[in-house]
Amino acid sequence: MRYSRIVGTGSYLPERIVTNTELESRIDTNDAWIVSRTGIEARHVAAEQESTSDLAQRAAERAMEAAGVTTDDIDLIIVATTTSDMVFPSTACILQAKLGIKQGAAFDVQAVCTGFIYALATADKMVASGMHKCALVVGAEVFSRLLDWNDRRTCVLFGDGAGAVVIKQSDEPGIYSSHLHADGNYAHILRVTGGIAEGKVRGNPYLEMDGQAVFKLAVRVLGECAQEALAHNGMSSDQLDWLIPHQANMRIIKATADRLKLPMEQVVTTVARHGNTSAASVPLALDAAVRDGRVQPGQNVMLQGVGGGMTWGSILLRW
Repeated sequence: MRYSRIVGTGSYLPERIVTNTELESRIDTNDAWIVSRTGIEARHVAAEQESTSDLAQRAAERAMEAAGVTTDDIDLIIVATTTSDMVFPSTACILQAKLGIKQGAAFDVQAVCTGFIYALATADKMVASGMHKCALVVGAEVFSRLLDWNDRRTCVLFGDGAGAVVIKQSDEPGIYSSHLHADGNYAHILRVTGGIAEGKVRGNPYLEMDGQAVFKLAVRVLGECAQEALAHNGMSSDQLDWLIPHQANMRIIKATADRLKLPMEQVVTTVARHGNTSAASVPLALDAAVRDGRVQPGQNVMLQGVGGGMTWGSILLRW
């Protein structure tokens, strides 16, 4: 049996940092309230000229360098994003051109904050099957452009960034399993209804969120899909070395850790510095933990996401 394995990680954050203190001067909020409710202290915001593919390129280049691969090796690119550069072509195709890659397939995946989990699960099957040999999987967002910066309920939550991994075929796990879910009946609790038609924006171009409903669903489904992944692989939570969840809200993260009886020392969190970077949050956190030496070869790692759709999922892997 063949598997796929992550062989390199990379990430990129825009230079501009927006702190809670800066937001205090613009909207009716304060640092203490934001931190107590979300755990977020600051977030990165892309420059006006920076696009999603620009962020993706920087993260991809770092992942490829870490993996020791070149543009001749990559034969599959999947980009998870909600904030594509344009309606079409895909951000993946734009990234392919910016990287100078001439071969293989390239496409986007849209599952909002669960996007990287969906994209990595897809790439895993395509590489493990032998259909492709070396895949570049990227989560990249300029989510700040979907925000109404006068809406204190939502604008404090999100930031911009990109994270990437390179995966290759392996005789040993690698990625043990992936578990993906969606329920469109919850589409209304987290959405951007705006779209382009006849040269005009139809609907609301800004993010709309029922925060309480999202919180309740996220706590429930993240706990369920974590247990699902462990059960599928005949493992218990005490065999898990690291949990790397979607970085949306520290209270959600702690609730998931509690359900797994996992100490917070084994949970990777970047939400305080990054905010919620949607599809970029999991690969950003993964890269941080790999580069600072927390994640070590032979360890069991669980990745998790939950986002608009509503979508959610988990991936269990051996580093």
